[in-house]
Amino acid sequence: MSFAAALALAACGARPETGFLAPVTVAYLGAATHTILVATTRKRDERPGTLFNGERAERLDFARIAVSVPPNHEAGQIEWASTAPGNPGTSFVARQASYLDGDKAFVQALNAQLASRPKGQRRVFLFVHGYNTMFAEGLYRFAQIVHDAKMPAVPVLFTWASRGQLAQYVYDTNSATAARDDLERTIRLVFASDADEVNILAHSMGNWVTVEALRQIKIAGGLPQSSKVGQLILAAPDIDIDVFKAQMRRFGKPKKPFIIVLSKDDKALGLSNFLAGGQTRLGADADAAELAELGALVIDMTDVKALDSSNHGKFAQLAVLAPQLHQVLERGVAAQRSSVGTDEIARNSLEALVKLPITIISAPLRAVAGH
Repeated sequence: MSFAAALALAACGARPETGFLAPVTVAYLGAATHTILVATTRKRDERPGTLFNGERAERLDFARIAVSVPPNHEAGQIEWASTAPGNPGTSFVARQASYLDGDKAFVQALNAQLASRPKGQRRVFLFVHGYNTMFAEGLYRFAQIVHDAKMPAVPVLFTWASRGQLAQYVYDTNSATAARDDLERTIRLVFASDADEVNILAHSMGNWVTVEALRQIKIAGGLPQSSKVGQLILAAPDIDIDVFKAQMRRFGKPKKPFIIVLSKDDKALGLSNFLAGGQTRLGADADAAELAELGALVIDMTDVKALDSSNHGKFAQLAVLAPQLHQVLERGVAAQRSSVGTDEIARNSLEALVKLPITIISAPLRAVAGH
């Protein structure tokens, strides 16, 4: 959740803290439903239509939630309901929501969804949200990404105990740190499932807990199912650059490069930079060539016009290009840099992708697109 997005929600009414996950049982023609599995370190919330709050739980918890995306949905956006629980014809709503009782129930639910996919195409997409994010906000942002990407993978949300308040940066940082072991546990459960491939996307402060969990896994000897590793995307990472370099040196150069999505005009990370005593954040201004030597690949979205005024949520705009982006990253297609607008990006075409004003540097492999 970005600084500007929080202000925008505050301007149009209360943020979706309570009641926005009350199931709407009436179906709406043209709406699309995505079933998301949840692993969380948040406490359960007894208030109707809320499920979890921003306080820390003593143990990892699980849920399964069906989210409906309205037919009037615009790529990159979340159509928020003005009042809970929302209208499925115009806003994101929950169609079904239930808790899952422990690891076994979570893996059973995951395998049940994977079984509906053909063998060899059973993929999982794990998302870890960032700072200042209420539970419903993280859930609906993930649903937007899954929907826009037309993603056939089973979506799994790992949501740590963010209070969803701008003034709670330190609490959120500590909550993310406290969630490292539970994210490691979640990753191990997902890899032990029937999945053929596991892809991970982390945003903002969620990158801190993600990289730490992966570092722990590496130190512990790695994953026995490491062949399932797909793409690891670190979007607008709120991590001290020196800390990340130290993490990567300990982690070792991965077989597949970490993909870092950054924007040098990210105002939210500018605030993080200030709160961190002037230490530059990885997602705001990184040396792509130096990161490449450590096993990272950089996508610079500085020149892409953001849909939020903080420029912190640009990664969500890449969702509409997910299939083509995957092809470019896998095949190393050489792309020429030119200028295109948001409308052209939304056409979801390979032409729009290779003309996208982003810089992808993968040295020592080779440049995919450059200045």
